[in-house]
Amino acid sequence: MEAPEGGGGGPAARGPEGQPAPEARVHFRVARFIMEAGVKLGMRSIPIATACTIYHKFFCETNLDAYDPYLIAMSSIYLAGKVEEQHLRTRDIINVSNRYFNPGGEPLELDSRFWELRDSIVQCELLMLRVLRFQVSFQHPHKYLLHYLVSLKNWLNRHSWQRTPVAVTAWALLRDSYHGGLCLRFQAQHIAVAVLYLALQVYGVEVPAEVEAEKPWWQVRWLLGIPDVPPFPLEVCIAVLTKFFLLIIHEERYGLLGSMEASERPVDGLGQALPQHSCHLGIPDVEQEC
Repeated sequence: MEAPEGGGGGPAARGPEGQPAPEARVHFRVARFIMEAGVKLGMRSIPIATACTIYHKFFCETNLDAYDPYLIAMSSIYLAGKVEEQHLRTRDIINVSNRYFNPGGEPLELDSRFWELRDSIVQCELLMLRVLRFQVSFQHPHKYLLHYLVSLKNWLNRHSWQRTPVAVTAWALLRDSYHGGLCLRFQAQHIAVAVLYLALQVYGVEVPAEVEAEKPWWQVRWLLGIPDVPPFPLEVCIAVLTKFFLLIIHEERYGLLGSMEASERPVDGLGQALPQHSCHLGIPDVEQEC
């Protein structure tokens, strides 16, 4: 599949005055597109996480300027639906993406442009499978975080648990972590512990008997999983998470997601500039995540 003219990542990867924008910011915007499109398509949390992971892993293997990141994102959604057995129609993905970039526009007609975009998504999926060597199944932190939250809820007193939204915050932090490649740098158990640790720190909640314990709660072997799990670099994981959250704050505060110039806006699979759009994600419901 040929990349659009000027490189697939061209306009999406350029900042003010045509200067290259940091790759982390480009991936942040595209990952948010994956999350919002996944929600509109009715995808569950795990398929959305898989789509984000496939996207980040693909660009770990290739150059951002070689392919259109939004086309890769659409193909990642399509492929993740197959991997997680929540199959999606390419027509639905195209329509949701078109509505995302053109909130007030009309649905795409079933003309040559639609079929070219559909073929681009399918061909891009085959390319991604070859680049990733068909290794598109991942272990996500969700089941570990759920187990840790249940254990913590039984450990803390009821009043302390009910007056602090530790669970909601932990789930929100976990979802936001997929804006970057954290899922590829750390083990699933480590990410689950890190977001739970950060949520506890945010609300100043102390784990019972932590002062009297021989080691911090997050270093307990059963919590981290297998006996031969390597040492947990909590500080490094927290630092990476914090960097992602600072990027989120920066994007929201300065409106970069909703005020891109025409030269900065994303490009679809046909190489045509897409209109300005805005992004916003709500905090997930804990019951739905569980």
